[in-house]
Amino acid sequence: MLDIKTAIAQGADILATAGITEPRLTAQVLLAHALGRDRTYLYIHPEEPLSTVAWIHFGRYLHERTQGKPLQHILKSVEFYGRSYTITPGVLIPRPETEHVVERALALAPAKTPNALRIADICTGSGILAITLALEIPGAAVEASDISPAALAVAQTNSAALGAKIGFAVCDLMDALPGPYGLIVANPPYIPTLEIDNLDREVRDYDPRLALDGGPDGLEFYRRLIPQAWKALAPGGWFVTEIGYDQGATVPALFSTGWCDINVTNDLAGHPRVVEARRR
Repeated sequence: MLDIKTAIAQGADILATAGITEPRLTAQVLLAHALGRDRTYLYIHPEEPLSTVAWIHFGRYLHERTQGKPLQHILKSVEFYGRSYTITPGVLIPRPETEHVVERALALAPAKTPNALRIADICTGSGILAITLALEIPGAAVEASDISPAALAVAQTNSAALGAKIGFAVCDLMDALPGPYGLIVANPPYIPTLEIDNLDREVRDYDPRLALDGGPDGLEFYRRLIPQAWKALAPGGWFVTEIGYDQGATVPALFSTGWCDINVTNDLAGHPRVVEARRR
């Protein structure tokens, strides 16, 4: 019977042969998941033999990963801004770059935003932005929308698990959220339609197309959402949105003269990632 140390080595070899990045770390994460333990347990008990059930689970997880299934979908969870969220195939897998939206929102909301305690999150998906802001700004009244009932069910599950009080609405963008808000955040679909089939298989085959497809040029949702956000914001309120790496010029150009203080924030790779703007 294999022990933990040997299972990790064999699992890492299988993943490396399949071209999976960070194969040893991934093998450790998958084995810990199969055992119902954290990774520290693996280091403390390297010679512990695996039960037949644990080996079966580990083997299935390895196979799923080699077939391209994202690690987050195997674990059914993802970390975002220091908290663990449940995810399903019905929601976009949260990316670390989206934490820049939180950082900019927090920088703007406490001292600079009129009516800052009323916040809207559009295209909420798994609820990461709405929940994070609700927990990071105690007392904030946060509302979130998504056109997908399946996504909103996941967001509600996460909200309840993390103790965040949020009002949810199934609707297209801001149709059911008239405002006024002091802060609106969003992570809308922004991939051009014809580019989706060329994405990495982990994105193309596992993220819902509804959360990816931004129309022919990737700007469809910004064209619709920016005017809606302007109407729903209190004067002086802020709109903060994630953008694609190549949209640092095209998205800011969509803001009319009713906006001011338009700014683009780069991610850690140096790519444009967040646009913020204030209603005059």
